[in-house]
Amino acid sequence: MELFSSEETLLKDSASGFMSEKAPVRALREIRDTKQALGFNQQLHKSLADMGWFGMLLPEEAGGYDFGHRAAGLVAEEMGRNLTASPFISTAVLSAIALRESDSDHLTHWGPKIAAGEAVIALAIDEGAKHNPSRIKATAIPDGNGFTLNARKRAVFDGYNADRLIVVAKVGDETALFLVDPSANEVEVERSALLDSRNAANIQINNLHLDGKDLLCPLDKGADVLAATLRSGRAVAAAEQLGVAREMAERTVAYLGERKQFGVQIGIFQALQHRMADLYCRIEETASLISAALRAIDATADNAELLSRAAKAKAAKVSRCATEEAVQMHGGIGMTDEVDVGLFMKHDRVLTEMLGDSAHHIDFLLSHKGL
Repeated sequence: MELFSSEETLLKDSASGFMSEKAPVRALREIRDTKQALGFNQQLHKSLADMGWFGMLLPEEAGGYDFGHRAAGLVAEEMGRNLTASPFISTAVLSAIALRESDSDHLTHWGPKIAAGEAVIALAIDEGAKHNPSRIKATAIPDGNGFTLNARKRAVFDGYNADRLIVVAKVGDETALFLVDPSANEVEVERSALLDSRNAANIQINNLHLDGKDLLCPLDKGADVLAATLRSGRAVAAAEQLGVAREMAERTVAYLGERKQFGVQIGIFQALQHRMADLYCRIEETASLISAALRAIDATADNAELLSRAAKAKAAKVSRCATEEAVQMHGGIGMTDEVDVGLFMKHDRVLTEMLGDSAHHIDFLLSHKGL
């Protein structure tokens, strides 16, 4: 079990209290039942920013607080426990890191807006049913002092009604990141509701002319900036998925102590105890791996890339196990909308696909080992 510093303990307790009071599961139900197109509450977004959490990964000179990835992971885990609907990963993690790594004027302009909860920026990278950043088909052709961009992006998390999009494209063999205004005439944004009622968008860009200043970073840095962005995103997403797994495990244990069959609590049966003990061990293993990945990123360690991928793969498998065990052990009621198990399962499936599922990252890790 990980030992937290006093500052980390304070942050974790603060996030836990805030999410359970201001952004509990019932808030997600309201978003779903009222079919809110934005997929999150704007007032809550501002409150989260006021807590300092949207500036956690931004440098102080850009309006941030530079708390680091381990701190961001603690907040994300509490979001997972409460199914808090927020553009945290898309904006406070992915976009913040992309801007930070680019170290351009865009960071100075947009960093303070992100930290203050005044802007939502989404990363537009995926083009097919599965995450595969090695096969980007979007192109940007040099045109005078700028570029002409053509792209078709799918499942852009929090892309609907975003203030800006960071669009990944190819300029020849180089990887480029462009800051795009989605209100441009050449950009079509179609809302796509996710399984967990969050917002995503399908983006079509046709012959959009961009100035050189719209390029987030020099072309020779594009691949490195994207790699750092995805590394951070997948590690924090794994932390949120860990929160889903922990909450499901704890709720299931509580239910086993309440539910009676033939006059006895079902939690006394060893078969169920063994399954929950096994799940507990798997969750703690996953927590250690995620912590190692987040701290490795903060320390710019050589193994940060591998750890982040391992953490994402492990979290997907263990969280799936936790949600499925919850459904099975709750019995028939676990399949109803009356209890929250189904909501956790749906969000778990979305997090699994975000930035690559377990198969995607396991394949990378095996290839890295020459297997």
